[in-house]
Amino acid sequence: MYSLSKFENVKTTYAQTKTIIDGMSVAGVPVDDIQVIVNLKKGFEYVINHHGRYDFAISEMINGIVAAEDALEPGKIRTGNVQIGGVEYVPPIPDSNVVITTVSEMMSDNVSATEKALKLMYYIMRQQIFWDGNKRTAVLSANYILINAGAGIININENQLEEFNKLLSGYYESDQDTAIMQWTYDHCIYGIDFE
Repeated sequence: MYSLSKFENVKTTYAQTKTIIDGMSVAGVPVDDIQVIVNLKKGFEYVINHHGRYDFAISEMINGIVAAEDALEPGKIRTGNVQIGGVEYVPPIPDSNVVITTVSEMMSDNVSATEKALKLMYYIMRQQIFWDGNKRTAVLSANYILINAGAGIININENQLEEFNKLLSGYYESDQDTAIMQWTYDHCIYGIDFE
């Protein structure tokens, strides 16, 4: 939750974030930052407590939770234009039928759960499917797939954000996901070592 909150420029320390997650207030932290952290906690709880095959309704539910106070219509595919800061690429207004079909095809591909999770994550980010909270929704959706497959979790930590943002900007502009997917696989997927 701490790492994901950095996508929204939340300025809390790790200790402050933990205090907020534990249900206590922290002096000097803006209410909006607290709300981002609380909603991320609720999003993680949803991911951990729900099991079964992924479908796009899971991402809609996650977005409804994590973007509850941010988005024009939380949990709904956007119907208007958005821009992504720092890049020329402007994502088209998503067609809900195309989104659902594309995601369904991704989940049907004969590839590992890890590859499905990464493909989905970067698809949601680049297409900006929702009004707000796309990165948070994308990472939690990918983690839903990974956790349910017993394949670990994705965490892009604070020290990796500069490289991540550079690769993400390149992906936004080129629609070529090879470099960012490999980097994420190499540096951001964690599991349990039973030695």
